[in-house]
Amino acid sequence: MLRSKYIILTIALLAIGAATASIYVARPTLINIFSQKRVETPGLSWRRDTLLHVYPFHIDGTLTFAGEAVPLDEADVRERLDRELQINIYRQSNTILDMKLANRFFPEIERILTEERVPTDFKYLALIESDLRDAISPAGAGGFWQFVPSTAKQYGLEVNDMVDERYNLEKSTRAACAYLREAKDRLGSWTAAAASYNFGIDGVAGKLEAQHTTNYYDLAITSETSRYVFRMLAMKVIFADPERAGYHMQVDDLYQPQAYTTLQIDTPIVKLADFADANGIKYKELKLLNPWLRNSSLPNKSKKTYWIRVLSK
Repeated sequence: MLRSKYIILTIALLAIGAATASIYVARPTLINIFSQKRVETPGLSWRRDTLLHVYPFHIDGTLTFAGEAVPLDEADVRERLDRELQINIYRQSNTILDMKLANRFFPEIERILTEERVPTDFKYLALIESDLRDAISPAGAGGFWQFVPSTAKQYGLEVNDMVDERYNLEKSTRAACAYLREAKDRLGSWTAAAASYNFGIDGVAGKLEAQHTTNYYDLAITSETSRYVFRMLAMKVIFADPERAGYHMQVDDLYQPQAYTTLQIDTPIVKLADFADANGIKYKELKLLNPWLRNSSLPNKSKKTYWIRVLSK
């Protein structure tokens, strides 16, 4: 028998002559390796005026994602959430900017999710994918919902040098909803559908089948996908009660939704700058409200109907 202060291993033969053994690991005594100062940097001292008190954040109770329970009674699930909470709470500059932008864009995203019969928790998917910025990834994924061109076209978005509807908030959100509904139908839960946004529907389906489970939280999967849903959960927890997470946002700290009107266009626009002038707005404002217009003109040889947003005056 091997004994130590924190762990006891007992190896017992299950049967005489059998080659099988069982290992019993006793629950260790709770420890704190930081309870005493270490003598590892004896030549250094801290200046009193640079001391900063940093505390880990703790949550208790129950939590859901898209109406589905998160099993916080399981240690690894709780620790995975804890990791993302600590990272995002203490990544203050980015989280503050996320809050500012969410105030502008979440109302529209929530409205579309509701219309498309997708739980509004999925607004946090757009948040963790793009920080609500029209970013483009090294893999070529673009827009709030980070569609790659092939998937965008599969779900009805136009993607070319002149028009890229991955950057059209309404159309890309509806396309994301179509994907998520399909994923939920295939995989059986909204949580697994969320994970598939990172790993693919077939990828998650294969993992579930191979591991004889229907539950995302029971999957052994890649590190990125293992963290994916928990990143959404962490932002949901923070956004639900920002002040408890240390964020004190006043109304004038937040970016406000922009008032706009929409113009129906089914003819070519030779110069978008001239179009902006004719509608009493700046070219820059036109491009900021319509980032899906990727060039300085809109040829529109097919006479397709587009809806262009212009600032309300």
